[in-house]
Amino acid sequence: MTNDIGSLTATQLAQAFREDRATPSDAVRAALDMITRYNPAVNAYVHVDYAGAEEAAHASDRRWADGAPLSAIDGLPVSMKDLTEVAGMPARDGSLLTGDGPCDTDAPPARMLREAGAVILGKTNTPEFGWKGVTDNRVFGTTRNPWDTKLTPGGSSGGAAAAAALNMGVLHQGGDSGGSIRIPASFTGTFGFKPTFGWAAQWPPSRAPTLSQIGPITRTVEDAVLMLNVIGRYDQADPYAHRGQPTDWGDDLGRGLDGLRIAWSLDLGYASVDPAVAARVREAAERMAALGADMVEIDPGFESPIEIFQMIWFTASLDLYRQCDEEERDMLDPGLVDNALRAEAWDAVDYFRAQSRGAEFTRHLERFNQDYHLLMTPTVAIPPFEAGHDVPPGSAKTDWTEWSPFTYPFNLSQQPAASVPCGFTRAGLPVGFQLAGGKHDDTRVLRAAHAYMNAHPPILPDAADSRGGPKKAS
Repeated sequence: MTNDIGSLTATQLAQAFREDRATPSDAVRAALDMITRYNPAVNAYVHVDYAGAEEAAHASDRRWADGAPLSAIDGLPVSMKDLTEVAGMPARDGSLLTGDGPCDTDAPPARMLREAGAVILGKTNTPEFGWKGVTDNRVFGTTRNPWDTKLTPGGSSGGAAAAAALNMGVLHQGGDSGGSIRIPASFTGTFGFKPTFGWAAQWPPSRAPTLSQIGPITRTVEDAVLMLNVIGRYDQADPYAHRGQPTDWGDDLGRGLDGLRIAWSLDLGYASVDPAVAARVREAAERMAALGADMVEIDPGFESPIEIFQMIWFTASLDLYRQCDEEERDMLDPGLVDNALRAEAWDAVDYFRAQSRGAEFTRHLERFNQDYHLLMTPTVAIPPFEAGHDVPPGSAKTDWTEWSPFTYPFNLSQQPAASVPCGFTRAGLPVGFQLAGGKHDDTRVLRAAHAYMNAHPPILPDAADSRGGPKKAS
């Protein structure tokens, strides 16, 4: 029973609970077994609450037995990113500057999930304060890709994505200020979704609060919807939150692609893309057309917003850096420090102008969405590369924003965007394509992603090789 349950999605588990074919305790034990089996190889979890998870699962067992579950996700095993506060668990933020004592309160997503009866297994790894697109830090070390443990799973929600790929829990909370949900989803062959800004409450805020949004990393779109129906709600604790969320985030999942006019571009007119990635995304665009979408290859006609994003992002690092004394600065990730020092050359007017340019960029994208329902691109310009590096070794790149040119534009615009798995390179490494919509078009993004994944289900890592670690795709 436990082995079978360990392969089920969140949607399948919830159905099994309703039909009395399994219990939350079965599901949680299976998830904990997967963590015991795989976490030594990938380092996805940095804290696991075994006793608390078992206790919460037993409480959920009783509710289901009484016919009174708290919600559709009551009893489902979930993980939280280590940037998110969870009462009774530490939040190290991947930093030597933080303490290892337990948090006193739940951040909004943790509280909402707990109130819905979900079982919080523990915390997943992140780079220090989530500053970069890979996952390693001086506290917990390096998270590795389930498809090849020599490689990175991306970041900053790399722990959540690795856990999702290996079903170490079925719902995984990520955070995304520049691609931190979508990058690791692409690198691990999972589904990741960043909602419209302000539609999923968070507190404390990111250091770049107008860029950041939380969301799910899961194996299926249906599972992401289960999570969004809980965390995708207004909460007064978040001063950036706003209302208008769908009553049911999955209302449009069954509508298919007929009637959708989708623009697609392999480079947005400015990016350099690995040929192996481009081939898979082009193939995915052809598949979308075969499923009924009106696919239009375009050049959207805007320049790279990398300077705008870096000015905002690096200034956030500078703010942190200036709050530290000399001893504390020596404890920071050297790459974070480099970015902070780059920001010292700018002044307040430069930052103000970057915000204004970001607003103009958003206006351009919103105008673009008057002619097209969605925009499709690669999620990341390259396949996964060697773990323990911020950029691909030998690439001459200096920052993660240079190899992920497609993700941060939609943090600047605050629009919804998803990464959808679309196959593998010849080396067996996952590739994802990105779907982005206009503000508040979240259900349309989910609809299109679901139609594609329903027709072309993703392949996920095999159970285990003879050494007890995850297998690469064949």
